Amino acid sequence: MPAINQARIAILATDGFEQSELEVPLKKLRDAGATVDVVSLEKGEIKGWDQTDWGNKVPVDKTLSEVAPDQYDALVLPGGQINPDKLRVESSAVDFVKNFYETGKPLAAICHAPWLLIEAGLVKGKRATSFKSIKTDMINAGANWEDKMTVQDGNMITARKPDDLESFVSTIIEAVEGGAAQRSAAE
Repeated sequence: MPAINQARIAILATDGFEQSELEVPLKKLRDAGATVDVVSLEKGEIKGWDQTDWGNKVPVDKTLSEVAPDQYDALVLPGGQINPDKLRVESSAVDFVKNFYETGKPLAAICHAPWLLIEAGLVKGKRATSFKSIKTDMINAGANWEDKMTVQDGNMITARKPDDLESFVSTIIEAVEGGAAQRSAAE
């Protein structure tokens, strides 16, 4: 199985993603050598939210209907309030997240993106974190919520906010490389 420089990673997002929470992982994972696809509901571009107003547009590499969980070594879910709220009402997005989680490969969500994990029924009994405003949502869905930069429980990685991006991306890289090492040892 691939190391990070041979990994294929999906970032699932739509309009209203928190600008840094998509752009920083995209750049850092590509700089590490991974092939990263921005996956969205429709072709074209998606527009970010940059703290207090609309931000940059990012090109969509693949639509959700063109991809399957087994094509990727990790899935990253950027936050922002708008993006995950729009995605969690799309059954195709929720199903993709749930099916990806079931592969056992790293699934990483930051800020408000754990709303997708809640919608997919994935946080019950899991150690996790999120942006503080959805802490109660996480607890009500059964998560063991922790106020830490990044929390990893099995193949699920969560982080709180843009200030935590360095830790978040490092944990994703370690999980992909660790997963590749574990899979290689088992083969």
